[in-house]
Amino acid sequence: MFSFAAPLALVGLIGLPLIYWLLRVTPPRPREIVFPPTKILRELKPDEETPAKTPWWLMALRLALAAALILAMAGPVFAPSGVVASSAPMLIVIDDGWAAAPTWERRVAGAASIIESAARAGGPVAVALASETAAPVPGDGGRAMEKLRSARPKPFLPDRKAIGEQATAFARAHPSARIIWISDGVAQGDAAGFARALKEAGASGVEVYVEDHAPRALAAPTNDAAALSVDVLRTGDDASAVIDALDAKGRTIGRTTANFNGAPRVSAKIELPVELRNEVSHLRIEGENSAGSVALLDARSKVKRVALVGGESADQAQPLLSPLYYLEKALAPFAQIRMARPGVVDPVQALLAENPNIIALADVGIAPGETFDALSRFVEEGGTLVRFAGPRLANADDDLLPVRLRRNGRVLGGAMSREEPKSLAEFDATSPFFGLPASKDVTVQRQVLAEPDPGLADKTWARLSDGTPLVTAERRGKGLIVLFHVNADANWSNLPISGLFVEMLKRISAMAGESTPSGGEQSNMVAEQSALAPMRVLDGFGALGAPGPTAQSIPPGFEGPASAEHPPGLYGAGEAFVAVQTLRPTDEISAFDFAGAGLSATALRSGAQLDLRGPLLVFALVAFIADALIAMALAGKLRLRPFGAATAALLALLCISAATDETRAESAPKSAATQRDKDVALTTRLAYVVSGDAHIDETSRLGLEALTQALNMRTSFSPGDPVGVDPAKDELAFYPMLYWPIVANAPQPSTKTVAKVAAYMKQGGTVVFDTRDALAQRIGGAPTPETQWLRDLTKGLDIPPLEVTPRDHVITKTFYLLDGFVGRYANGETWVEALPPEPKDQAARPVRATDSVSAIVITSNDLAGAWAQDKRGQPLFPLTPGGARQRELALRGGINLVMYTLTGNYKSDQVHVRDLLERLGQ
Repeated sequence: MFSFAAPLALVGLIGLPLIYWLLRVTPPRPREIVFPPTKILRELKPDEETPAKTPWWLMALRLALAAALILAMAGPVFAPSGVVASSAPMLIVIDDGWAAAPTWERRVAGAASIIESAARAGGPVAVALASETAAPVPGDGGRAMEKLRSARPKPFLPDRKAIGEQATAFARAHPSARIIWISDGVAQGDAAGFARALKEAGASGVEVYVEDHAPRALAAPTNDAAALSVDVLRTGDDASAVIDALDAKGRTIGRTTANFNGAPRVSAKIELPVELRNEVSHLRIEGENSAGSVALLDARSKVKRVALVGGESADQAQPLLSPLYYLEKALAPFAQIRMARPGVVDPVQALLAENPNIIALADVGIAPGETFDALSRFVEEGGTLVRFAGPRLANADDDLLPVRLRRNGRVLGGAMSREEPKSLAEFDATSPFFGLPASKDVTVQRQVLAEPDPGLADKTWARLSDGTPLVTAERRGKGLIVLFHVNADANWSNLPISGLFVEMLKRISAMAGESTPSGGEQSNMVAEQSALAPMRVLDGFGALGAPGPTAQSIPPGFEGPASAEHPPGLYGAGEAFVAVQTLRPTDEISAFDFAGAGLSATALRSGAQLDLRGPLLVFALVAFIADALIAMALAGKLRLRPFGAATAALLALLCISAATDETRAESAPKSAATQRDKDVALTTRLAYVVSGDAHIDETSRLGLEALTQALNMRTSFSPGDPVGVDPAKDELAFYPMLYWPIVANAPQPSTKTVAKVAAYMKQGGTVVFDTRDALAQRIGGAPTPETQWLRDLTKGLDIPPLEVTPRDHVITKTFYLLDGFVGRYANGETWVEALPPEPKDQAARPVRATDSVSAIVITSNDLAGAWAQDKRGQPLFPLTPGGARQRELALRGGINLVMYTLTGNYKSDQVHVRDLLERLGQ
């Protein structure tokens, strides 16, 4: 730390005598006047007068001067951490779980301040992290600081039991020790036990410091057929939390706000199309950089599309007795169900055209032919085929099975059978069903038997108590074939009406799409799942990265909790990975009650220490100068009248100068335009309204940049780089079109700003309002927050009647021939100013003309999101329903919008009728 003591002392030693010499005043020589002798003697006065006593205020000044010099020589330091420095041994315990990550830098700064205080006092310091088990070793401040700088938060909440034992041992070894606990404020991790250990340790003092931050976390993410949901937990009094859904590249796909309403735990739902929800790789609490604020989604979280095909022709007559009814009820909570329309000749071929992930055949025999070949290709290319036994399958000659079957099967518990119904055996450790309870209430009365071929045991996932297979499976190509040796209704077994049946189907659904294990050995198909190696793991700040040296493989059915050996992250290989969450579904987080534990928590202050020697020496210097001037004034050797006149003259000049400058500023003409306005006036540019949301503003900028590039490449119009504008501050007249993305939580513009926008629209400008809420809109439902925000805004605008863009509107023909305007979404409608009806006697025209350009365009399809791309030209956001064609149409729609604002009804001119008729095929 730089010290001002030496420079100030040198300045004082040299400068004070010089100042004293300069301020000396030689009294003027008296004029020689002759007086009578007696009068001269009476009027004689001594040249110097000594006061009877020193004034008290002068004495106080000199005492303060002496005190400042003494204190400066002692080297005082101001420590904002609030820790009083002492030479006693000190142990600093720092919670390093994920709950400390959001304020980690401030915690490190506060601990560093404490270490510096202890180092100045000359006492030994030891730093211990809550996740450590080794005994803390006291040392000098440099060693402690080195360990502190290398510490990083962990992606789990460590158990404080081990560090509590080490703190107790430290206090016993150093009876005069001070223990400082920099806590994350979370009760989980045995905070109560650690506080009790500190109280019983016998240290001379225990101090607790906390940061003013209440951790929040996510738990139990679920992606089912209805929506993507997650539980949001809090420890403080936050009113709400914003949850973002992101894909593997970190791009935001969806967002929702969870309102706690006084509860410590609430459930948040993100409603998106299944295709988009299946692209979500993780959820994150906005502004909460910790592993606890991240929830990972794996292959099991993807909603699968399941096609159901039944073999009974009477299913429609008695649907509640149909095997498909049982399958639909079991699969509906976590899968999208597809069934062929009634009357379809080949339901399998029809359902394959919908690209399902799983096809379930309930007692359906597949004879060689086109359907058999199509199903074979489906499995070979990675599809999952689930089959259920029945009378037809038992007597069929079918090769799309994992095992060879005996004819007719076996009947248990019947009148002609001596055997009783069989119950389930426990699932093997290598089975995907391992960990599920094999309920003894599930019994089987009839089943199809597998031939005892070599390798049958390796293909068996579930078996009965007598060892006969109940569920078998086999990898074929990239896909999987699974066979239930009972039918899908309750005629052969009560398994289809049990909760176990739902869980078994859920695990099969999670495996759909997994790649074939290396080597192709069937015996290794499930064995590899028994030890999933870490692929990517979370660090304490919630970022995915390479696993560390302590990360180990997880056993089958691992459900947590996260630890140093099994940190939260993704385990497995390829697309067949499993997510380990930071918090288990039933975990809770709560604030620790320090007062109830007998401890007093103080806010941690992380400011750097301040050396007070410099300020004290400056004060001493100023006091010394003041004392010298006062002493000279009291002795009558300092004439203040010249100094006062000079000072008054200087102040007068300053006042006159300030008044002159102010007058010039008021009289000077204001600049008509800023430099930015001059630049945009020379080059036409596209503009977007800055919303205040950094993510949305960046999307708008990148989207308009991509549209500008397309205009440069495809048209003769070469606009400049797009700019963001603030309608309240910037001049809008230079921009022919404004793209305005609506943000529901943004404040409404002022009345003056709305009037400015209204004037812009009346003077020929076009505003494209994009609510970006096409997926959230419901016919006949309440308006979305974005739509309501736009309605409130347009109350101050003179909006003409609007209509959904007609197919013959000029805006659909300005450059490309389009049927509508799509963006990231294709289901929203685009509204423009309503056109007057055409005269009935007018000949048909390819476009409808308008006398002027529509001043307002309203859409909900998120145009900029579809246009936006990165520096490599790759799109930034997925589309719904998706495809390169939709992105191209979105870009063409943007070009039409720009051309429309620039050319108006140019395309409605009769000179273009012939060309347009030819292109329209009329």
